[in-house]
Amino acid sequence: MDRAKLPAGNGTTERLKAPPKRKLHAMKNDAQALGADPIDAALTVGLKDLWFPVCPSGFVKANPVSLRRLGYKIALWRDTSGKVHALEDHCPHRGAPLSLGVNLGDRIGCAYHGVQVRCDGTVTRVPGSPGCKLEGSRPTRMFHTAESNGAIFLFNATDPAVNEPPPLKLPEQLTSPEWSSFLCYTEWGGDYRYVIDNVMDPMHGAYLHKQSHTMSEGDMTAEFQIRDLPEGFIFEKKGQRDVNFDWTEWLDTGIHLMRLEIPYPKTGGPGGSFTIIGSYTPIDPRTAGVFHWRCRKVSGWQRDTWRFLYKNRLEQRHWNVLEQDRVAVENMEPDANQREHLYAHDAGIVRLRRHLRKLAEQQLARQASNA
Repeated sequence: MDRAKLPAGNGTTERLKAPPKRKLHAMKNDAQALGADPIDAALTVGLKDLWFPVCPSGFVKANPVSLRRLGYKIALWRDTSGKVHALEDHCPHRGAPLSLGVNLGDRIGCAYHGVQVRCDGTVTRVPGSPGCKLEGSRPTRMFHTAESNGAIFLFNATDPAVNEPPPLKLPEQLTSPEWSSFLCYTEWGGDYRYVIDNVMDPMHGAYLHKQSHTMSEGDMTAEFQIRDLPEGFIFEKKGQRDVNFDWTEWLDTGIHLMRLEIPYPKTGGPGGSFTIIGSYTPIDPRTAGVFHWRCRKVSGWQRDTWRFLYKNRLEQRHWNVLEQDRVAVENMEPDANQREHLYAHDAGIVRLRRHLRKLAEQQLARQASNA
């Protein structure tokens, strides 16, 4: 499939493709409506009360844009200071898309009848009927936003009117000045959970990526172990480190992240092993937003050298590897994970799937108790 490569600044590169030629059914906000299994339905649209990356920073400018993410259609825009705001893309008057409206700073004026909705979801003005009961009400779902490392993040709150979300907590590779990174964004035609499974499977590196520039070494067989950590766990090969794709770490810091390392030869520039931070967001049941930050611990002239090498030599090689993953994942049937025969190499996937289902169970229990 042909892909367009779009530089977006902030060390960000996106690769997007035309959506599959099939009808995509609208995602329901009510998880129960998506299927017989409410746990699976909750996972399909993304768990609540977590941060998710939703798009590269370059996607959102002054004019409002509309994106489907997390079971919602969302309008995003920037005010005059550059801060990103996000509302459900639905005017509370008649349901017209707010993204078609006018940017009024911290508000959007709906194009249909001029109703003005502030970034906190409050209707501040109904020009066609001043003083009506819609004015001053807060009927529109708002989303708290954060912007970091070339991406825009939304807090997927259970309560649409939550006033203060928890802080966005990212790992040191994305927060320390000792590290330098590039965001690589793409969209894959499949359930985002298949992308997570792919990353929680270090063994595929020795096979699918055997001909790549960094994963040609190491054993073709391996034993694995799981090590628990305060904010997640590591799934790793026993007795092999810094040879191939040898381990994956799952992190839950109020945002779900995955971390791994790929060893690099000296010809790859300074900084040692190449760290990848990944996060994956449901766009709809058949499309995933795939975020990978490619990081190295470098500073000064070494930082400049690595960033030059990456953009001029390494980036295309990395896209080639990622493309191998995409083709494999996109060509899986939607029910592929219902017809598996797993073995020891898949213990990390089993552990993570059980963990996510448990989180979904807890979410549904909280919602039931608050009903």
